[in-house]
Amino acid sequence: MNLTNPVEQRQFNLRKKEIRERIWSLLEKEDVTLFPGARGRIPNFKGAELGAKLLVTLPEWQKAHQIKANPDAPQRPVRYLALTSDKTIYMAVPRLRKKECFVKLAPAEIPTNKLYEASSIKGAFKFGTPVHPKEIPLIDLIVAGSVAVNQTGSRVGKGGGYSDLEYAIGREYGFVKEDVVILTTVHPLQIIEGDLPETDHDFRIDFIVTPKEVIRTQRQGGRPRGVIRAHLTDEKISEIPILEETLSLH
Repeated sequence: MNLTNPVEQRQFNLRKKEIRERIWSLLEKEDVTLFPGARGRIPNFKGAELGAKLLVTLPEWQKAHQIKANPDAPQRPVRYLALTSDKTIYMAVPRLRKKECFVKLAPAEIPTNKLYEASSIKGAFKFGTPVHPKEIPLIDLIVAGSVAVNQTGSRVGKGGGYSDLEYAIGREYGFVKEDVVILTTVHPLQIIEGDLPETDHDFRIDFIVTPKEVIRTQRQGGRPRGVIRAHLTDEKISEIPILEETLSLH
């Protein structure tokens, strides 16, 4: 998809918006959402805790020590199980609004009775340590939030593009490798048949985890090598402090 073409970009964005709206409406209609809901966000869903418990049976999870995780509500059970399994989490600051745009959550530095609190967004800032991307070690596994996914590993997020930027920043600073395992936890209703709209800055996932099953995707490629300047507006760069520095690495 050529996002430098304004017409194609509008069509692309409209397709993604339609998919999000369809999934959000379906989850609400089937009454499978939990607080804070679905619309406008990575939807929290009934069964998220069961999905997290199933996820930890993966050998890829068990071998991982350094995990990058999204801050959204449906993945909180995953973050909690990571902390209680002595795995260090690197969680992005919402909207990447600081130059130290990740928060490090090291279980050894958090009181045991505070691990659940630390797994929340508010708790992560209370018990975590802000870190610059250059301070992050090699990540073993990435947990991503999704609005919609398919069997080839394509995903649609909530529309801000921050997960893609986090991955791209990780490639630029070297803490994310192309073959890193990426997974997402979703409700089965979020898995759709057919293609999802993608561009060169989108990343594909390896595993889809629902409350009932683990699905290995048929991912082939589908991961950027770094930040794609042509896909960023000057406004976006000015809003995200780390981007100017990241682009200067080239």
